[in-house]
Amino acid sequence: MGLTGAYNDPLQEQDGISVIKYAFSKGITFFDTADVYGANANELLVGKALKQLPREKIQIATKFGIASRGFPDLKIKGSPEYVRSCCEASLKRLDVEYIDLYYQHRVDTSVPIEETVGELKKLVEEGKVKYIGLSEASPDTIRRAHAIHPITAVQIEWSLWTRDIEEEIVPLCRELGIGIVPYSPLGRGFFGGKGVVENVPANSSLKAHPRFQAENLDKNKNIYERIEGLAKKHQATPAQLALAWVLQQGEDVVPSLCLSQLVS
Repeated sequence: MGLTGAYNDPLQEQDGISVIKYAFSKGITFFDTADVYGANANELLVGKALKQLPREKIQIATKFGIASRGFPDLKIKGSPEYVRSCCEASLKRLDVEYIDLYYQHRVDTSVPIEETVGELKKLVEEGKVKYIGLSEASPDTIRRAHAIHPITAVQIEWSLWTRDIEEEIVPLCRELGIGIVPYSPLGRGFFGGKGVVENVPANSSLKAHPRFQAENLDKNKNIYERIEGLAKKHQATPAQLALAWVLQQGEDVVPSLCLSQLVS
């Protein structure tokens, strides 16, 4: 997401491609995008990078469901017709024959989840999608969706300072054999370094996030300092410690984070 602007300015296209290729050279093979990232620009960027990488060694995840984005108000769609049209458009932008993991980015509560997943199931049967995922779904939605077609992964925020999912979501996913993909494992860049803690860019969407505003950020700096101190004891950076904590939660946990946070 960050490569085409969200928490920061968009990178130049060639720079973004170079970051993706560098990540692959370091062993990263799972790349997570969405049609809404950069208003389609992110999928186009990932697609161009893929042309320079071995497709058979890459797992591509993308998402549909956010029809328009205006933080904090989002327009969500999950009708079967919308699902199919989004998938076809993503395949074209990515310039691939199939999507490895296709997520419903946000749940459309006006459409029964059975209808949305029913269309996703058809896309799997047609070979356009390999696996189905959900993002930010409730326990009831996950269970109902899984009854229509196996859900492979649930993407949801999970980090040292966002642990709401541990009470219900994590146990349910493990009961059903669903993988967990924590997004923002660095706390939306909070544990990435002092630069984020001390100076949130003026054009960053983080400006609208309560944890990064005024007195809240001042209080949260204490958390960063404690993590920084603990990291030093283990000869690590705060980012390494935060990621290590998430990775330690289980072999069914595969964190997803903005590449721009890794190179900033």
